Amino acid sequence: MTDEGRKKGADPSPLPSGDLPKGVVRLQKLIAGTGLASRRKAEALIAAGRVMVNGKTVTELGTKVDPGRDHVKVDGKHLSAAQPFVYLMLNKPKNVVSTLDDPGGRTTVKDYLRGVSVRVFPVGRLDFDSEGLMLLTNHGELAQAMLHPRYHVPKTYLIKVKGVLTDDEIRSLEQGVRLEDGMTGAAQVRKIRKVEANSWLEITIREGRKHQVKRMLEAVGHPVIKLLRIRMGSLTLGDLQPGEFRFLTDREANTLRRLVEERVASVEESPAPKFERRPQRREGWARPKEAKSQRRRGSWSSTRKRA
Repeated sequence: MTDEGRKKGADPSPLPSGDLPKGVVRLQKLIAGTGLASRRKAEALIAAGRVMVNGKTVTELGTKVDPGRDHVKVDGKHLSAAQPFVYLMLNKPKNVVSTLDDPGGRTTVKDYLRGVSVRVFPVGRLDFDSEGLMLLTNHGELAQAMLHPRYHVPKTYLIKVKGVLTDDEIRSLEQGVRLEDGMTGAAQVRKIRKVEANSWLEITIREGRKHQVKRMLEAVGHPVIKLLRIRMGSLTLGDLQPGEFRFLTDREANTLRRLVEERVASVEESPAPKFERRPQRREGWARPKEAKSQRRRGSWSSTRKRA
């Protein structure tokens, strides 16, 4: 960040209500945009007094800065330039934690991202014993919109359950079931096949409560045996193997942004918000669709071969 042209000794401004002036951003958003930390951790850095703006320590979270004028340091070091937006799709294997670190020393999704130089964060989580599609990105606004229940971004799961659901039980799931934290929203349920005493289903939900799919199936008397997320918004897992990741193609990234913008606009009843696009695409931001996915750990056969 440069201090060229700024008034010497100028103080950062508290965050006003409403839209920010053009070019002005929240301090925690600026820090997160460089890949130094997540938005939440950036707020913790500010609150701890580890951030300076124009030579003065800032601890107020409602601080706005102009990246082109204000001089920002974290722990005494100049803040680097914002990184390009990066979008990754990972097929999370079973028994892997959906975070970047784990106090207990268990394997995390970060262990599968060797060679990724830009700091990215998981968009939502999958349970430790669940598998499937995870989106990781440094695009905080898009991630927040995808996770917010009011915007109804769909997530589809392929699940193996104990027993076979009746039509009435499927209808209950589709209309919503009562859980300890309230009624669930409408879901889409499709029978896939029966395997001995168990069966496979495909279920699509537009909420993100903790263990929601598992709790919904428990509520109708059919515990989940296996769970695999196969779609998230406009993204499809495809033939990506467990432990493999790949960068989204330009088309996939643009389609995902449009989907989320339209969802937000439909709720807010206003013109679709235009998420920030960093114009200079750098090496590794997205890869051609025909590029081979990068092999990581584990092996996985297609769901058609599963028992």
